[in-house]
Amino acid sequence: MIRSVLLITTIFLHIYCASAQRFTMEAVTAYPFPSALTSASTGSSIAWALNEQGKRNVYVAAGPDFTPRKLTDYTLDDGQEISSLSISSDGKWIVYTRGGDHGGKESSNPVNAAHLPISPKTEIWSVPFAGGTPKVLSEGDYPAISPHGDSIAFIRNGQIWIVAIDGATPARNMVSVKGSCHSIAWGPDNAGLAFVNNRNDHAYIGVYRNTATPLQWIAPAFSKDFSPRWSPDGKQIAFIRMPGTGGAPDSLLVQKHQPWAIWTADVTSGEGRLLWKAPATLPGSIPTTDGGTNLNWPVAGRITFLSYHDGWPHLYSIASGGGTPLLLTPGNFMVEHIEPTPDGKWLVFSANTGAAPDDIDRRHLARVPVDKAAMEILSSGEGIEAYPVVTGDGHTIAVLTATAQQPLLPAVMPFQKGTPRVIGKTLLPASFPEAQMVTPKAVSFKAPDGTLVHAQLFEPKNKAAKHPAIVYIHGGPQRQMLLGWHYMDYYANGYAVNQYLASQGFIVLSVNYRLGIGYGYAFHKPPHAGIIGVAEYQDIKAAGEWLATQAQVDATKIGVYGGSYGGFLTAHALGRDSKLFAAGVDIHGVHNRSPFLPPPTATPAPDVDTALKVSWLSSPVAHVNTWTSPVLLIHADDDRNVEFNQTIDLYRRLEDKGVPFEYLAIPDDTHHWMKYSNALTVDKATAAFLIKYLKQ
Repeated sequence: MIRSVLLITTIFLHIYCASAQRFTMEAVTAYPFPSALTSASTGSSIAWALNEQGKRNVYVAAGPDFTPRKLTDYTLDDGQEISSLSISSDGKWIVYTRGGDHGGKESSNPVNAAHLPISPKTEIWSVPFAGGTPKVLSEGDYPAISPHGDSIAFIRNGQIWIVAIDGATPARNMVSVKGSCHSIAWGPDNAGLAFVNNRNDHAYIGVYRNTATPLQWIAPAFSKDFSPRWSPDGKQIAFIRMPGTGGAPDSLLVQKHQPWAIWTADVTSGEGRLLWKAPATLPGSIPTTDGGTNLNWPVAGRITFLSYHDGWPHLYSIASGGGTPLLLTPGNFMVEHIEPTPDGKWLVFSANTGAAPDDIDRRHLARVPVDKAAMEILSSGEGIEAYPVVTGDGHTIAVLTATAQQPLLPAVMPFQKGTPRVIGKTLLPASFPEAQMVTPKAVSFKAPDGTLVHAQLFEPKNKAAKHPAIVYIHGGPQRQMLLGWHYMDYYANGYAVNQYLASQGFIVLSVNYRLGIGYGYAFHKPPHAGIIGVAEYQDIKAAGEWLATQAQVDATKIGVYGGSYGGFLTAHALGRDSKLFAAGVDIHGVHNRSPFLPPPTATPAPDVDTALKVSWLSSPVAHVNTWTSPVLLIHADDDRNVEFNQTIDLYRRLEDKGVPFEYLAIPDDTHHWMKYSNALTVDKATAAFLIKYLKQ
């Protein structure tokens, strides 16, 4: 009898402890997600967009207290994102785009994830900072407020339009030319408006002055010019130049230098000159991390930019008259989210470096003068700090910050070393299970070819003898998962699902495979990766094998899941190594890479036949014959990043081979789950499938 009571009590306590650490998928994904943080060029005003379970609104705050204030009142989970948020120079107006999918290839195209009979439009809106009724100004995208704050230039159907910021007069077409326009940049005072005019195989920098003056083309050439940046006095423009499309076909299987250079031009004459040319090496290729070259002309006499040519994405400064660039941020780390201060004397940014070795898997705030290699790390600890901006008065840094437990929220700190003060804590729902989040651990292991792979390990609080395990594969692939909530919404959702799976008793290993950022050029741009060999799959298999050797893991119950490029590698894992990976969830992955090769021409590439074979073997569909593990396929059919047909094709092949699979098709949403209810459906289906095959 005593033994029975003890046994019942032990079982009860086990069940109580297990249930106490669990929470619902609704609870862990109900966090608000801030984005588009911006500041006014004068004063202390800041603004950001906030996604609260699909209801996206604009919030504002001002010093000294920076109390958040909701400025708009959109109440539906309708899939309409808010982007291009900005504040007029006088601080009186907020301008934003509502609609589109700005993480996709067709960013301005409307999204109708709510299945409305008539699709919503992508539109420019304005609302007074002090409060009032938001007003739609026009269909369009990418608004740029004029220096005087009275009008907005924007892109509509590839041309440039202009409208009064208060909507007092209707929008009118300002520039209508061959090709498509983008990257609007107002000059100081009345210097004009610069823009990029893309003509497919080449692109020009144009300058508009007024309706009576012809457009001026800046140093036109047989090249692709972009990123126009005005000098502070409005007399010159700096820009990036790359070769135009053309030339003899080259090898498809050999990595090649992607040349680029910085040019400057006199605005009056339009004549340009080469300022600096990137080294003709692989690391000297055009950078592909956040913001690309991050070209800026912050103060008279200095131009700043980002380059990868020393093996890490670093900031450089060069005299506007030419010379040798000065490396501003030396060291084995990356910089991103770069913003000049309003006075132009500093660059503020986030970097994966700090006092702790594990900071390589975090982001901390830093600053550096534009003319001196005197970088300072401003924040420290176990948090994540990203997207810093400095208020117009120069006193405050506004930033988005997170920890392993707390999702991303806005915060402020003085423009010096310190700890960001969260100003939006009350925005977290009371039901959010912050105290139940586990803290992931940094781990590393080696792939078969010796490549060091970093990962984050989520371990359940319930220390059972053996746990099922899951390898999580992020998308991108040019991303890096962190030791805390991610600063991008798609990957924050992945972090939330990993926390949920850990609460359900899974051990989860989130893998930062090669092709990702944060570990230098050699890791970010490895040979034989992607379509020319998928070398990165070695890192995924190594992750599964590492889990299989852990004492707390049931090696017969290792699953795998991921979205986008993570779906691509999930399909590889199941096709190549079903004995290692017992089940998986493939979310909008690419499955056949062969169509991504350049189309055949009269003079094909010298290795085109070999490239076709390699690209086929780099595709998951080439490995269906050895695929035996069950899989859940998920895809939305308005995906602008991965064609829906990629999953239809895999579905048909798995069906023909008798591979067990389930599916979830979502009409009208995009690659980024613009509708929260769709994201929740996907997350719940993912977890349910993994529980079904690995736990039940």
